[in-house]
Amino acid sequence: MLENVVEFFKNLPEKTCVQCGKKLEEQSECYSHSCEHCNNH
Repeated sequence: MLENVVEFFKNLPEKTCVQCGKKLEEQSECYSHSCEHCNNH
């Protein structure tokens, strides 16, 4: 069963910015949905 959970997380799509679509650098404790560029505008 643990293998199924690990496979689930391995197969998740990359997190992308909701405004411009750029791939986000994922970090623990980070729940942002926009990249730094879009956040600063």
